[in-house]
Amino acid sequence: MSDRLFRDRRDAGQALARLLADYRDDPRVLVLGVPRGGVAVAYEVATALGAPLDVFAVRKLGAPGREELAMGAVASRGVTVVNDDVVRGLDISPQVLQRAAEREARELARRERLYRQGRPMPEVAGRTVILVDDGLATSASMRAAIRALQELRPGRVVVAVPAAPESTCAELSLAVDEVVCATTPTPFSAVGTAYQDFAQTTDDEVRGLMRAAEPPTPAHAPTAVAAVRAAAQPVENGVPSEQTLLDLVGDAHLVLIGEASHGTHEFYAARAAMTRTLIEQKGFNAVAIEGDWPDAYRVNRFVRGRSDDDVAEEALRGFQRFPTWMWRNTVVLDFVGWLREHNDRLARDVDKTGFYGLDLYSLHRSIEAVISYLESTDPEAASRAKKRYACFDHYRSDDGQSYGFAAAFGAGQTCEDEVIAQLQELRQAAPTGDLLAEDEHFYAEMNARTVRNAAEYYRAMFGSSAESWNLRDRHMAHTLDALAGHLSRRRGEPAKVVVWAHNSHLGDARVTDLAARGELNLGQLVRERHRGDSRSIGFSTYAGTVTAADDWGGPAQRKRVRPGMADSIEELGHDVGDEGFWLDFRAAPKAADALRAPMLERAIGVVYRPRTERQSHYFHARVPDQFDALIHLDDTRALAPLERTARWTAGEVPETYPSAI
Repeated sequence: MSDRLFRDRRDAGQALARLLADYRDDPRVLVLGVPRGGVAVAYEVATALGAPLDVFAVRKLGAPGREELAMGAVASRGVTVVNDDVVRGLDISPQVLQRAAEREARELARRERLYRQGRPMPEVAGRTVILVDDGLATSASMRAAIRALQELRPGRVVVAVPAAPESTCAELSLAVDEVVCATTPTPFSAVGTAYQDFAQTTDDEVRGLMRAAEPPTPAHAPTAVAAVRAAAQPVENGVPSEQTLLDLVGDAHLVLIGEASHGTHEFYAARAAMTRTLIEQKGFNAVAIEGDWPDAYRVNRFVRGRSDDDVAEEALRGFQRFPTWMWRNTVVLDFVGWLREHNDRLARDVDKTGFYGLDLYSLHRSIEAVISYLESTDPEAASRAKKRYACFDHYRSDDGQSYGFAAAFGAGQTCEDEVIAQLQELRQAAPTGDLLAEDEHFYAEMNARTVRNAAEYYRAMFGSSAESWNLRDRHMAHTLDALAGHLSRRRGEPAKVVVWAHNSHLGDARVTDLAARGELNLGQLVRERHRGDSRSIGFSTYAGTVTAADDWGGPAQRKRVRPGMADSIEELGHDVGDEGFWLDFRAAPKAADALRAPMLERAIGVVYRPRTERQSHYFHARVPDQFDALIHLDDTRALAPLERTARWTAGEVPETYPSAI
C-alpha cells in the first residue's frame, strides 16, 4: 500500500481502520483525532472500531518569515516541543518563541472549546489511545501531541496516519507503542499528494463529526433527588448544627473545608464558623490556607501576639498579590480578629491557634524573608544567601514567570543548585530548646523550601500544565505535613489542622476530570498519606453573585452567577428544593449511591467567564467519593473585598439590558 492514492479523508480513514481491526470492540480503546483534517479520518476509524471519538489538538509554531518551517509545536494542555535546530539556526529569541506559543495555544484552546461544545475530555488514564492525523510531513507536531498525551498516563499509545515518510514513521515508533502508517510514499513531498481530494476540513465539519459520534447524555434519575432530599440536613447560613459537624469530624486531625469559588461570601463565612467550632470544641490549633507562606505568617504573628501590627486589617496587608480579595475580605478580617481575641485568652503559647499559608507564588518575597531572618541570626550566612539568590536578580519584574520562561527555554540560569544549597544550609542550622527561635527558624526554612519549589513550578509553567499543577499541590501537601509535624513536636501531641482552599484542590482528584488529565491534588494526597485521619467538606451553589475578575490580574467585579447547568450537582441541589442543606455521604449511603455516577460540577476561581461557562468552569466528578460531606446553598452573594472599587459596588449589568427593563 506504499503508493496508494486515497480518494479523500473518508477513504483514508476506512483504509486505516482495516489496518487497526485488532482493536475493534475493545472497550479500552479511545480514538483521538488531530483537528481539523485528522478528525475526518479519525471518525471513520472510530466508527469502524466501535470506539469513542474525541479531539486532541496540536498547532505548529511557524518560524518568523518562514511560516511553513516548524520551529516547534504546541499541543493540548500547553505542552510545547521546540525544534532546537531551527531555533538555533535562525537565532530565534525566547521572547519570539514564547509569543508564538502563546498565540497558537490560544487558538488551540479556542478550537478545542468549539469542537467539544462544552463536553470534557474523556478519561485517558489506562486506556489504549489511537492518535489519528490525516498525514505527517515531519514528526514535530505529532511529537508534541504524543508528549502531551503521555502525561495523561494512557495504557497504550498508537499513532495512526494514512500517509507519512518512512523515516517519520520509524522515528515515532521509538516514542509510542505502535505506529500504523497506511502508506509511505517515496519520495514524500507533501501530505496532500496522497489524496485526490484534499480540500480543507472546516470547523463546522469537525463539529458535525463530533456530534455524530457523541453518545446521548442521560438526565438525572428522579430517585437521586429523592434520595438526597431524604438524607439532607438543614443548615443556617451554610453552617450545619454543631453536633452534625462534630459527628463528621470525629477524631480526625485534618479537616479540609473547600469553596466552589474564590469569591462567595457564604462559603467563606460558613467555613470560618465551622473552623471556630473546631478550634473551640475539638482543640484544632492551626488554620492552613491556599495563600502564600510569608503573607499568611504575618497574620500568624498577629493572632499569636507576636506582631507589630495593631489590628487585623494591618496583619492582612501582606496579601498584595492578585487576587487580593481572596484573603483581604470582610469575612477573613472578622475571623482573624476573633482568632486574636481567642488566643489572647490562652495562657500557654503552644495552645494558641496559628494561621499559615500553603502556596508557592512568593518566590521573591520568600527570598527576602530568608535573608531577613539570617541577617538577624547569622550575618555571614545572610551574605551567603544573598550570593546564592542573586541568581534571580534579573527576574524581578514579576513573581517568577519571566524567570520560569527564560530557564525553561535555556535563555537563563535555572538557579537550582543555589536554592538547594541554601535550603540544606538552613536545615543544618536548626536551633533547639527555644520555642520562639524554633518557630522563626521553621518559618525561614519553609520560605527556603518555597523558593526551591516556586522556581521549579515557574519553570514547569512553560511545559506541561499538569506538571505545574501537580508541583503546586505536592508543595501544599508537603507544607501541610511539615507544619503538622512542627506543631506536633512543639505540643507533644498530634497537631489538628483546618485547611481552607478551593474545592478543586481539596476534593479527591482521583474521581474527577483532573485524573484524566494526569493531575492530582492536595485532597487526594492527604487521603493517601493520612488514611482515615482526614475529612473533606465541599460547597456548591446554584445561582447568585460572586466576586471575580474577567481575566487574570483584572479588577474585582461583582458578577452574577448563572443558574447551575443541566445534569450538574448544582442543578440537583436546586431540585432538592431547600435554600441550603448539608449532606454527609458517610452517614447517607443511599444518597451517596444515587450520586455516584459522574456529574457536572462547577468551579469558579478568581476569574469568571459566564459566556463560556461550560468550557471554563465545569468538570465531571463523582461527588460522594470526592468529598465526605457537601454543603449546597441555592443562592449566594459576592464576597466583599476590603478595597471595593466603584465597579464592584455597581455590580454587573444584566446581559439582557436594556431590553429586560
